[in-house]
Amino acid sequence: MTFQQKIRGDMTDAMRAKQEVRLSTLRGVLSAFTNELVAKKRKPTELLSNDEAMTVVRRLVKQRKDSIEQFRKGGREDLAQAEAAEMKILEEYLPVQVGNDEITKIVKTKMAQLSIVDKSKASALISTVMKELKGQADGSSVKKIIDDLLAK
Repeated sequence: MTFQQKIRGDMTDAMRAKQEVRLSTLRGVLSAFTNELVAKKRKPTELLSNDEAMTVVRRLVKQRKDSIEQFRKGGREDLAQAEAAEMKILEEYLPVQVGNDEITKIVKTKMAQLSIVDKSKASALISTVMKELKGQADGSSVKKIIDDLLAK
């Protein structure tokens, strides 16, 4: 069963259980999958690979985070709560995120391997660490840890 088929099945379950927020969120995910296929000039009836589908879900989570931040700045806590509920549902489909301690350990290892001691090669380090983590960490967290370590 592919990732996309799992989400379709979960959407059907949400429909039967009358879980409105979950249902609308999963419908949005399936719509985003279709949009991704069309953007890649493929038929809307095809299936995305699991990696492509994960990338789409990560993008949706990032959009929710940005929306929550903007709604809170605008004093719209009600809308921020709605986005947070959707984000929580989306995060269920992502791999477990590694903690900052684990990220720091990987960054230090990569810094030693690549002999990086200053900020001039920070972008190469970020790229290498993100490839190593394969979506198990947020890019902004990795960047912050790298900046902190290189500032010392």
